[in-house]
Amino acid sequence: MSTSILNFQIIDLTPENIANYGVCGYKDVNKHEELRRKIEWVKKYHPKGLRIKAVIADDGSYQGMLEYIPGEFAHRPVSAKDYMFIHCVFVGFKKEYKSKGLASALLDICIAESLEASKKGVAVVTRKGSFMSDKDFFLRKGFISVDKADPDFELLVLKFDNASENPVFNKTSASQYNEGITIMRSAQCPYSVKNVDAIIKTSEKMGLHPNLIEIEDANQAQQSPCAFGTFCIIKNGKVISHNPISNTRFENIIRTGK
Repeated sequence: MSTSILNFQIIDLTPENIANYGVCGYKDVNKHEELRRKIEWVKKYHPKGLRIKAVIADDGSYQGMLEYIPGEFAHRPVSAKDYMFIHCVFVGFKKEYKSKGLASALLDICIAESLEASKKGVAVVTRKGSFMSDKDFFLRKGFISVDKADPDFELLVLKFDNASENPVFNKTSASQYNEGITIMRSAQCPYSVKNVDAIIKTSEKMGLHPNLIEIEDANQAQQSPCAFGTFCIIKNGKVISHNPISNTRFENIIRTGK
C-alpha cells in the first residue's frame, strides 16, 4: 500500500524493504546493530500481523512511523486480545516535517485496517516524556483512558463496540529481581542497544555486575514489571528506569538515587 500525503508517501515497511529505508533514524544495516536486530524482529512478527507505516519525504528520507500489532503479540505488559495495539508513533526528525497532520493520517490508517480486521478497537500505552506517545493526541482522536500503571503510564483505547471488554495492564512485581542490577531489553525498540551496552560497561566499572535479560517474545514483554515493556532497569527489586535512558542518566541515578 502506498498513500501520497502532501510531499510525503506513507508506505509499508516489510521484511523485504525495511533495510532500504531504515527505522528510528538507523539507516545503515552494515553499521547499525540496532537496525539488524529490528529487521530480525520484524521478520518474526510481520507474519503475525505486525505493521509499520513509514513516512517517506519526497527526498527519500525517513520522517516518521507508526507501528502496530495484534494485541496478542503486543510487546507491552497488557492483556489486549482481539484489539490492535500501537507500539509507537513518531513524525518529524526535523521541525519542518511536524504539524502537517501526518501522525493523524498514520493513525487513521491503523484504525481503518483494525476495522477491516474485525478488531474490537485500538489500544496504546501513553506517558509524558521521551520514547512515549502523548495521550492528548489520542484523546483528540476519540481514545479514552481505561487503566493506569506506575508511575504515570496510561492505557488508552478506541473501542469499536462499547460493550467490548477493556484491555488492561498486567501488573507484575519487580521484587523477584532482588539482587543487584537487572536490565531488560527487546529488539522491538532499537534504542535499547547502544545505551544498554554503555550502561553495562559503566555498571561493571562500578562493580555492579548487571544481569541482562533479552526479551525474546511477546509473552516475556507482557510480563515485564515496566509498562514500557521492552526496556527496564531494576536495582535490588525496585525499578529505577521505566524507559530507555542515557548512560549519563544511569550514572546519576546510581550515584544520587534519583
